[in-house]
Amino acid sequence: MSLRRQFIVVFVTFSAVLTAMGGFGTYWIVSRTLEEEMDDKLQEVAGVAVVVGFETSGLELLLAGEEQSTMWASAHARLRGLENFVAAAWIFRTDDYTAIVSSFPADSVQIGTPLPEFESHADVIERAKVDGSATSLLFPGEDGQQYKYGFVPIQRSPDLMLAVRMRADYLEPLASFRRRIVQVSAASVVIAAVLAWFLAANVTGPLDRLSRVALRIQRGWWAEAVREEPGKELGRLSRAMERMRAGILEREEQLRLMLAQVAHEVRNPLGGLELFATAAAEADTADEREHLLGRVRGEINSLNLIIDDFLTFARPLDPVLETHDARLPLREAVDLLDSDGKEIVVDLPVWPLLVHADPGHLKRVALNLLRNAAQASASKVQLYSETAGDEVLVCVRDDGPGVPEELRERIFEPFVTDKEKGAGLGLAIVQKLVEVNGGRLELAPRLDGEIQSGAEFRVYWRAADRRDEVRADG
Repeated sequence: MSLRRQFIVVFVTFSAVLTAMGGFGTYWIVSRTLEEEMDDKLQEVAGVAVVVGFETSGLELLLAGEEQSTMWASAHARLRGLENFVAAAWIFRTDDYTAIVSSFPADSVQIGTPLPEFESHADVIERAKVDGSATSLLFPGEDGQQYKYGFVPIQRSPDLMLAVRMRADYLEPLASFRRRIVQVSAASVVIAAVLAWFLAANVTGPLDRLSRVALRIQRGWWAEAVREEPGKELGRLSRAMERMRAGILEREEQLRLMLAQVAHEVRNPLGGLELFATAAAEADTADEREHLLGRVRGEINSLNLIIDDFLTFARPLDPVLETHDARLPLREAVDLLDSDGKEIVVDLPVWPLLVHADPGHLKRVALNLLRNAAQASASKVQLYSETAGDEVLVCVRDDGPGVPEELRERIFEPFVTDKEKGAGLGLAIVQKLVEVNGGRLELAPRLDGEIQSGAEFRVYWRAADRRDEVRADG
């Protein structure tokens, strides 16, 4: 089943169930309330009738054939008067369920007439004797209507019981209410289906478009941008897919440039290897041959450095973070630097510079920046470090020509360089190493209106907190 159909089915089912549960829950509450009100009315009418009319009547003394007596006629008239409130009323004996008097005409129900309909309510009658009053459950009458009995004992005549029958008039409007609930539930299903269709179209339509975009990207068709979809969540998803497409394009471009750069950078040392190897093979003396073989080894070292840079840039870097004194890897980087006669000025504090980073990565970052500065410097390279808040600043500065203005915004991108030799990966690798250690790298800005020579690169490493400092000292 498609997502749109699932959405419609779930939404319609939920709406129908919710409407039906609410409607029929209300119906049940109203039905129970009305029935309880009817019970109260039955008991109230019967109780008042007993108190004001039959409590001292002496009806238990009447015998069959005394229907013309004043006592019987008075009781009959009182019961007839109850028909303004109830459908029928009786006074009967509870030991044999025979009538004493009723609200029906005198010739239809006489003294001693059996009342078998009350035998089925014997348990309710017994409860009325104990509780003072009781009502029966709903039952159908001969006319098809629903009725209830109310029973109240005549206290001074323990064998006599007043029974009244009332029609459940509330059932008709309740039945109409139930039909209305069914109609409303059916209408809600239709409305829910229409709303669900529109909502599903608004949700699944963009999802369908985004799924087609994903397939297009998967097949390598990356030129067309991902259209931003309306709505907060779908808009966020479409923007994320656009960033993914742009990232794939960028990685594809980097891969293309890297392959081209690899071919270019490897070809030069290979050409030198071929030239020097041929010359060494044809050398006349051992000294000349040794000199040429040294050149071969130099080209091999150059080739290894190029391959190492490409591998470092291409593979993921997993730092081993630990708390250590940054001064040690910085000094090791200075010791490894081939300064080519340039002055190297190192300014490190006498107190420890505790950082939380990979020592090997920190040393490589410093060495790469120092090499770049030495290659660009006219005469002097400076390295200094200090604590800057919750970071440790490592700064490398040179007095060379500086970074051209057109390259300052792209200087950390791979394969961007103004040198004739090199793959342009040095600063890209430095930035990658700094970022995986939670630090940040920046090129110091030029001051407005000032002609500034040289370049200054600043690396901010994450300083160790005091707990790490205590562990390091301990």
